[in-house]
This record gives sequence, structure tokens and C-alpha cells, in this order.
Amino acid sequence: MGHFSWLGHLLHIDHHYVHVAHAALIALLMLLLGLIVRIRLRNTEKHLVPASKLSLINIFEVACEGLLTLMEGILGHEAKRYFPFVASLFIFIFLNNLLGVIPGFLPPTDNFNTTFALGIAVFVYFNYVGLKTQGLAYLKHFMGPVIFLAPLMLVVEIIGVFVRPLSLALRLAGNMTGDHMVLGIFSDLVPVVVPVVFLALGVFVSFIQAFVFSLLSTIYVGLSLPHEEHH
Repeated sequence: MGHFSWLGHLLHIDHHYVHVAHAALIALLMLLLGLIVRIRLRNTEKHLVPASKLSLINIFEVACEGLLTLMEGILGHEAKRYFPFVASLFIFIFLNNLLGVIPGFLPPTDNFNTTFALGIAVFVYFNYVGLKTQGLAYLKHFMGPVIFLAPLMLVVEIIGVFVRPLSLALRLAGNMTGDHMVLGIFSDLVPVVVPVVFLALGVFVSFIQAFVFSLLSTIYVGLSLPHEEHH
């Protein structure tokens, strides 16, 4: 598998920017799938009863229902308000991760530039939510409950908040790099049968890493909300 990319080869993209092209491909794919689902859901009466066969609508419904249930366990009744952002993150990361198990494609999420951009998006979003829901009172929780410890707590809390996007980025990039490397090594050593096991493992890891990133993002949003909004 190595670092060969059909997309980079066909479009003559420098290897330093191949991850951008793959991320853009996934973004376009998500837009297309979203439009298809939206068009099909226009006739709501037709889709009141779930289809007997596996379909794109069923996949979206199961994924969205599972993720929303998870978020409701953390954010309570406010989960629906923040669901679009977290769901978009999950789907984008999961599809990007899956590129790593397709020969000739590279997962953009094994590149720190991609994952750090996602981490920054989460950082901006949960701070925006905190300021929007609490106003300037949001800044008070950086100072801790004891006034004479406020200067120390302010430094500690600010460092902790700014480390969050870096932690998200390193965790995702590190795990996806390791997964893609293992898959590539075993595919080269034993090109028959054995890679199938690691392909299945790669799909599982892709899901888990998207799930963990989304879970932590939801927790960060929850921490930025007023305490009463969690109920």
C-alpha cells in the first residue's frame, strides 16, 4: 500500500498536499450523500415505515440515532442543538479514516495538519458555545471556586483548554498512522488472505477513532455549558 495515491497521481498533486485532496474528496462525497438523502426524505410519509432492505436512508438513520443517544447521555435535552456539528465531525472523520483501508488512497487523518484543523474547529466551537450560553460568566470557571487561588487556576485552566485541540489531533493522527502502517506492512509481507483480517481491523479502528473524537468533542461542549443545561 505504501504512500501511493491514485488521486495524487491523476491530478499531479505534490505528496505534501495529497491529504488536502483526499479531505476535499470526502467533503464533496458528504455533500452529495446529504443531497441524496434530503431528496429522498422529502416524501416523509413514504419513509415512516423503515425499508426491509439496507439502504442509504437506513444507514444515516442508525448512525444519527446512535450518535444522538450518546450525546443525550452527556448533554441531556440540549443534545439536539449541538448534534449537527458533532455528527458532521463523526461522519467526516470516519469516512476519511476509511480511505486508509482502500488500496490507492490515503487517509487524511493520518496527517497532523488535518487532525489539528479538526481540533481547532472543536476548540473554536466549544468556546463559542460557552460564550453564547453564559456570556462573560463563561470566563469565571477559569478562575476556580476559591478567589485567592484564581491566578493559579487561571493559568492551569487556560493551559488545559488550549491543550485540548492538540490532544485530539495527536490521538487521531497517531492512531491512524499506526493503523495504516500496520496494514501496509502486512499487505506487503503476506499479500493473500492475511490482509483481509487487518482490513476488517482497520474498519473497526476507523470507527472507534471517529467515535472517540466525537465523544471527547461532546464532553468539551458539555463542559462549556451552564450546569443546569445538562439536565
